[in-house]
Amino acid sequence: MFGRAPKKSDNTRYYEILGVPKNASPEDLKKAYKKAAIKNHPDKGGDPEKFKELAHAYEVLSDPEKREIYDQYGEDALKEGMGGGGGMHDPFDIFSSFFGGSPFGGGSSRGRRQRRGEDVIHPLKVSLEDLYMGATKKLSLSRNVLCSKCSGKGSKSGASLKCPGCQGTGMKVSIRHLGPSMIQQMQHPCNECKGTGETINDKDRCPQCKGEKVVQEKKVLEVVAEKGMQHGQKITFPGEADEAPDTVTGDIVFVLQQKEHPKFKRKGEDLFYEHTLNLTEALCGFRFVLTHLDGRQLLIKSNPGEVVKPDQFKAIDDEGMPIYQRPFMKGKLYIHFTVDFPDSLSLDQVKALEAVLPPKPSMQLTDMELDECEETTLHDVNIEEEMRRKQAQAQQEAYDEDDEPHGAQRVQCAQQ
Repeated sequence: MFGRAPKKSDNTRYYEILGVPKNASPEDLKKAYKKAAIKNHPDKGGDPEKFKELAHAYEVLSDPEKREIYDQYGEDALKEGMGGGGGMHDPFDIFSSFFGGSPFGGGSSRGRRQRRGEDVIHPLKVSLEDLYMGATKKLSLSRNVLCSKCSGKGSKSGASLKCPGCQGTGMKVSIRHLGPSMIQQMQHPCNECKGTGETINDKDRCPQCKGEKVVQEKKVLEVVAEKGMQHGQKITFPGEADEAPDTVTGDIVFVLQQKEHPKFKRKGEDLFYEHTLNLTEALCGFRFVLTHLDGRQLLIKSNPGEVVKPDQFKAIDDEGMPIYQRPFMKGKLYIHFTVDFPDSLSLDQVKALEAVLPPKPSMQLTDMELDECEETTLHDVNIEEEMRRKQAQAQQEAYDEDDEPHGAQRVQCAQQ
């Protein structure tokens, strides 16, 4: 008797979990459990451990025999198996039998716990030609499918045991200490049963899948990149990802990754093409052949007497990218012209050009005023390199100034 006395302190915790006094009636227990169980149900984002505690507390206190043992001797007496009150039932079974189905709608609680499998994302490299003309690519992939021999049960008999690590919930809760009086609670799938809540007896394992419930299957998918699709666009194969028991199969998603093209650049539905003219072509006219993305040869030429200026753009209608799902409509093809000037000219070439080109602007200064001007010398520079050098020099000077002992100089001056 003296050994039982200290254990009396353990006979109030279940009442505190349900939030009822020790003299609560069976009806009070039902009301308290119903309110707390709905609030803490995992399907509603509640704490699974709290949900299990509520179910266990209600299971004990709603049974007159177990409640009497608990009131007299506490929780340890139930754990020792007095009165047949040893093992705990599945908290979801208790919840389901209490409510007669799910209070959240959509069938039973166990049916609603079916999760969705993860989507599988694959990048798919395509050329600009593929996106211009459309292309079909065949890809061989491996995925998990439910074992046909055991229908995804993992066992020959179809039976399984409740996982002892997570008590059949499939989830575990870990607590991480972040600092004084600060903790973080994280929920993660049970590693012992891989989130299934079940374990299989070694002798009863399916010989085909070895109890894994799934086997690997190779499948060839035909991925169609349609005309006008964009870089980063997704092509989805619904329900083709890994299968798993009691899981809605996810999708396989291909994300288009356009490779750089040496000649063309794409901006939306338009194409840009770089072309360099020499000075004669820019001034006197040009003709060249442009090979398009589909292999067609386009003759590009200037109008008679037209002069092309450096950095000028010209456009050709309906030769850009096809518009997605409207492939007979296309954007524009823009040609960006640069002009390659000669490095130098001979005196004869200069005289010949001066004879046909517009005259130079005349100087507004007299010969006497010109004689008073100072002569200068021009030299070539790489302006980007020049600016980088000046910026680095300025940073170095600022760094050197920070290292100088300005404070010591001011003190010395003050003493004088």
